[in-house]
Amino acid sequence: MWPWGHLAVGYLLYTAFVHLRHRRAPDGPPTVALAFGTQFPDLVDKPLAWTLDVLPTGRSLTHSLLTAVVLITVLELLLRRRNHGTVATGFAVGYVSHLFGDALYPALDGSFSSLRFLAWPLLPPIEYSTGQSFLAHLDQLSLESLVVFEVAFGVVVFALWLSDGAPGLRVLAAIPRWVGRKIPV
Repeated sequence: MWPWGHLAVGYLLYTAFVHLRHRRAPDGPPTVALAFGTQFPDLVDKPLAWTLDVLPTGRSLTHSLLTAVVLITVLELLLRRRNHGTVATGFAVGYVSHLFGDALYPALDGSFSSLRFLAWPLLPPIEYSTGQSFLAHLDQLSLESLVVFEVAFGVVVFALWLSDGAPGLRVLAAIPRWVGRKIPV
């Protein structure tokens, strides 16, 4: 799944959860944490595997359910102590939705051996036919049906995000001011 697909799936799941549980749109900080969570496994595994050659594949350490459970549990405990439990929940939903998104297509194809990344390092890494680099993956980008579906799905979820009041946009807009106050020029 491409980054925009992960983001769309994560936001759809999170906004549905918040609307059903709290009868309102999501708040800004948890939505930013959600967005980060939807990208987190790829932000860690891909550079460590493809650029630094530390991991066996771009789906290993943070794509493992073992790592996810430990990391989410620690994050939930730390952030709940500081009364930021909703931020931890946003990240957790994003992270788990990423793993679900990466497992979806192989599961639908019946290629269950391709789901081994979810149990890494207990199961050996998958050998991928695509070269292990960002350029090799971008070269694979085409207007095939799944890519078009993910883009269309992303546009629909973007409209939903706008109708929710664009939660998280103010938080992101405040980051440069916050950094400017913390780092004197």
